[in-house]
Amino acid sequence: MLPLETIAQREALLLAPYAMHTAASAGRRYPEPVHPYRGAFQRDRDRIVHSSAFRRLSHKTQVFTGDLGDYHRTRLTHTLEVASIARTLGRALRLNEDLIEALALAHDIGHPPFGHAGEDTLHECLHDAGGFSHNRQALRICELLETRYPEFPGLNLSVEVLSGQQSRAEKGSAGASPLLEAQVVDAADSVAYDAHDADDALQLGLVTLEELIEVPLWRSAADRIRRRFADLETEALRRAVVHELIDSQVSDLLTATSARLNKEVPATAEAVRALPTLVAPSPSLAAQKIELERFLYAKVYRHPMVLATRTRAQLCLREMFERFMAQPALLPENFAARAASAGLPRTIVDYLAGMTDRFALKEHRRLCGGDA
Repeated sequence: MLPLETIAQREALLLAPYAMHTAASAGRRYPEPVHPYRGAFQRDRDRIVHSSAFRRLSHKTQVFTGDLGDYHRTRLTHTLEVASIARTLGRALRLNEDLIEALALAHDIGHPPFGHAGEDTLHECLHDAGGFSHNRQALRICELLETRYPEFPGLNLSVEVLSGQQSRAEKGSAGASPLLEAQVVDAADSVAYDAHDADDALQLGLVTLEELIEVPLWRSAADRIRRRFADLETEALRRAVVHELIDSQVSDLLTATSARLNKEVPATAEAVRALPTLVAPSPSLAAQKIELERFLYAKVYRHPMVLATRTRAQLCLREMFERFMAQPALLPENFAARAASAGLPRTIVDYLAGMTDRFALKEHRRLCGGDA
């Protein structure tokens, strides 16, 4: 039996009708021979993992920079946590886990150094050239900037992975809903950062457990843990509450999403696109998540230590952008060659966005002297 027939038979047994089946993929922009033992979405996952952009995520800021310690998440560890949560959701909902994993691993691949501080600065640098978005940059990387194959630019990922990432770039605009696999990744992303940004802030001492337990979502999780384990000390309680936060959010997502699927009964993956978002928490949990995110914004993302780091990072990127604009010959040869077609500002931002935190600081010292 041919491998694709085997994949199709397995998916027919395991996947729901509304899942994206590999055999129904719309293919790739540049046609390729069928692989002898990997399906299309397995190949997408492997191409993303082996890309240089994915490896660089290990030295890019999630929320807190590396000079604050080694415990907190990087952009890579966050990505892996999202992929883990998303696969759990996908298996329970009988969706295509290979597609989910590819989408999850690619979802933050376009982030520049220094997290959202870096993104805001690059957006300002490109204010006259369409702006900058890490979601759009992920598409640019996958379709153009990665040069690993002689046959085509980019990674030549499947239409479904690219369209899932496109839906992130266009979130909030009118149009068809993304596939359920893409919706699952968005939901998993929210679960991960709500739990882990708070966990990292606690470990760094930016907030206290007592402060967080005043937030309803954390308080309810802590109450459930205390009913099960009466005498936990602070550190053990923190770890247990983080685990409970993830588990309870995933359980709520599965319950709420299953109810919507049972109501709508989409017959195919394509039918999902005509429906409103189906993978989402219950209204009560959604309200609690908003309260937690407001707390994180006020107490963590706007903390003086975080803001000071943000200011240094933004100065570093802005000064390098200005230096390259004044002296384009300083750009690496492969980027300088692209400037004629992409425009100098966009080309400079492509170069800056691909940097790790560490390399950006090193390049800033070389180009501009001193410390940011």
